[in-house]
Amino acid sequence: MVRRVAVVGAGTSGLACVKTCVDEGLEPVCFESSTDIGGLWQFKESPEPERSSIYRSLVTNTSKEIMCFSDFPMPADYPNYMHHSKVLQYLRLYAHHFDLLRYINFQTTVKSVTQRPDFSVTGQWDVVTTNRDGKEERHIFDAVLVCSGHFTHPDLPLSDFPGYETFTGRCFHSWEYKDADACKGKRVVVVGIGSSAADIAVEISRSAQKTFLSTRQGAWVFGKMSSRGLPLDITAITRFNNILMQLLPKTLLNWAIERSLNQKYDHRLYGLKPSHRALERRLVINDNLPGQILQGAIVMKPNLKGFKDSGVLFEDDTLEEDIDVVVFGTGYKEHFPFLTTILSHGPHGELMLYKGLFPSSLQFHTLAIIGNVYAKGPAMPLVEMQARWTVKVFSGSCRLPSQKKMLAVIESKKKMNMKSLFSPRVAALQVDYIPYLDFLAQEIGVRPNFLKLLLRDPVLWKEVVFGPCTPYQYRLTGPGQWAGARHAILTQWERVAQPFRTRAAPEPVTRSSVFFSSWLLTFGGSVVIAMLLCKNQVFSSLQGAAHMVDRINIS
Repeated sequence: MVRRVAVVGAGTSGLACVKTCVDEGLEPVCFESSTDIGGLWQFKESPEPERSSIYRSLVTNTSKEIMCFSDFPMPADYPNYMHHSKVLQYLRLYAHHFDLLRYINFQTTVKSVTQRPDFSVTGQWDVVTTNRDGKEERHIFDAVLVCSGHFTHPDLPLSDFPGYETFTGRCFHSWEYKDADACKGKRVVVVGIGSSAADIAVEISRSAQKTFLSTRQGAWVFGKMSSRGLPLDITAITRFNNILMQLLPKTLLNWAIERSLNQKYDHRLYGLKPSHRALERRLVINDNLPGQILQGAIVMKPNLKGFKDSGVLFEDDTLEEDIDVVVFGTGYKEHFPFLTTILSHGPHGELMLYKGLFPSSLQFHTLAIIGNVYAKGPAMPLVEMQARWTVKVFSGSCRLPSQKKMLAVIESKKKMNMKSLFSPRVAALQVDYIPYLDFLAQEIGVRPNFLKLLLRDPVLWKEVVFGPCTPYQYRLTGPGQWAGARHAILTQWERVAQPFRTRAAPEPVTRSSVFFSSWLLTFGGSVVIAMLLCKNQVFSSLQGAAHMVDRINIS
């Protein structure tokens, strides 16, 4: 029977796991190597080995209502897209509200997680940690939740590019980037076109002499704003849209999305257009990249080919001389050094995790990797739902299929994703946002029953189906039900609007004013049209008379 659970890391995933364990009556012990909670959202002036690192100006590309935890809405006055300091502040509020800090051991590093000698009977784990004084301790746990994140080990492929050894400029990964001060007045190349690489290229281009953005694949670039200036994800991530995505032909959907994007700026003209369709891969969220290209501050280039003295060579054989800095936004490696003997990998090094969580090779499923999937949606609701399901599996309330069935599911999902993704590593862990959440929710017993909801509460049903798929939906019923979920859903638009209300704007015109304005416009338009018609008739008459005079003169 599972009782004591080790939680590795006190970031977003770790906090969600600690709370979920407490909710389920388990005893979590969280080990955090730093001095504070927050993980990725902790900003440090200098990057620290084995930890996530963010840049000074980082702002979320998912909005607060769609990205929060399911039973703890973000404060109404928070901006919809938040600076990283606001996210950390929210995590502090969450930890304080649910009294989570008492379960966390700070400045304690997990050195190894191994199966106990009697694992085949107990499913237990030996966990070795070191504290701030370097003292080693050994623990026994019934289960382990790995929440150390996958933005800790940068993938810097310098050896793939000939000439890098003699390149006179500076090369570094975006993991090291903090601000653009070191690039002021310089010629800079940014390699990669993920959302972070695009953000960094835009920021550098505002003070650099010249900025080149090198991309192998290109990308479809979305802005953060949707219609009426609302956050993009609030209008896009809805159950109704998800149904349409399942029913309508992908070709039609891709055509419609790409047409809409190209009406704002032609991706081919701007050098951004990729070979893949809009829905096939992760999107780049950036409002400023096209504008910087438009004014020449960013120059798009093909994939990096190599280095030559002070220059950088691209795959179209163009050479840019006198490059001072090259920033690699080339992603991260999944690396769990304390789990070296536990995780199984596929032929291309991809992790073999059932539903992106459970190592398929284990006899007892008492270990899970949280927050390691890729999705077109925010991370917090995903990791929270993963934690809720995983703890149910630990306690025996939910059961996993046989190893053979799990392997078949992993291979099938990877094979399907490989049709549009070039990386087996990414394909193995790519999930569809709402369907993935719904699967986990169904397993737990918290997926909304839409027919019952329609019959009992049609107002709420309308918001759940046609409104944004906010995480509160998974607290309406079932285990972990939250009494405030309905109110949170029905007031979510008020929290979206709240941060905009900093200046009193003119109220909308009344219905009588609208009627009067419409009548005035109709009447005025009629008068103008009548005048034009009369003018045309007079003009035609004058033209006819002139023709008659011409004929008389000719004759």
